[in-house]
Amino acid sequence: MADSIPVSNWKPAQLPDGRTLEGRFVRLEKLDPTRHGDGLYAALQGPSPDPKLWDYLPWGPFPDRTDFDKWISAHTADPDPWVYCVVDKATGVVDGSLSLTSIVPAHGRIEIGGVLFGTGMQRTPKGTEAVYLLAKEAFELGNRRLEWKCNNENARSKRAAERFGFTFEAVFRQHMVLKGKNRDTAWYSIIDSEWPAVREAFERWLAEENFDKTGQQIKPLESFRVSPTS
Repeated sequence: MADSIPVSNWKPAQLPDGRTLEGRFVRLEKLDPTRHGDGLYAALQGPSPDPKLWDYLPWGPFPDRTDFDKWISAHTADPDPWVYCVVDKATGVVDGSLSLTSIVPAHGRIEIGGVLFGTGMQRTPKGTEAVYLLAKEAFELGNRRLEWKCNNENARSKRAAERFGFTFEAVFRQHMVLKGKNRDTAWYSIIDSEWPAVREAFERWLAEENFDKTGQQIKPLESFRVSPTS
C-alpha cells in the first residue's frame, strides 16, 4: 500500500498539449470543431448510430446538429476535458472521441473519460489503441494515477476498464444525478507502478503478429497481462 509513504522528488504533472498522438491504426488529434465537426457528427449520430452510446453520459444524444455544434464548441473552450478525435490512419475518417479529464497536476491525477466510439471502431483494434495512446500520454505527462469512472449500471464500460487493465476500487453510491436519474459511480485506476506491465500488454496485443490475415486477434489482451513473457 502507498499510504503515508514519502514521495521523493515529486514534481507536478504537465498539462496535455495540442500534439497529435500517433498509433498504428489511429491517431488522436486535439478536437477542432471546424476540422472535425462533420466527421464526428457522422460517426456518433448517423446514419446508423449506436443506440446505447449516450445512455450513461451526462449529455446527448444530439439529433439536432446545431445542439451538437454547441456541445463540441463548449468542450473545446475548456482545457478540462481535453478532447481528442480518433482518426483512422488508413482512411482519414473520424471514428469517435475521448478525453483526458479530471486533470489535477498537483497530485498527478488524471482520468480517461467521455469515451464516444462510433460503430466504425467498436470491437476493432482502433478502440483499444486509442485508450492505449491516451493512457501512455497520461503517464508520460508525469501522472501517478490514471482513473476510469462510469455508471455502475454500465456493464460495457466496466468490462472495458477491466480488459484495459484498470483495477476496480469502489462504488460511490448516489454520486450524481444525471438526466434525472441516480448514478452510482464505479471507480477504477491504474497507478504508475502498474503501468509498465499494462503498457507491455497493450503493445504486445497491438503488435502485427497478434492479428491474423482477416484482422482478428490471435490472443486476447488479458492474456498478455496474465503471462507477459509467454
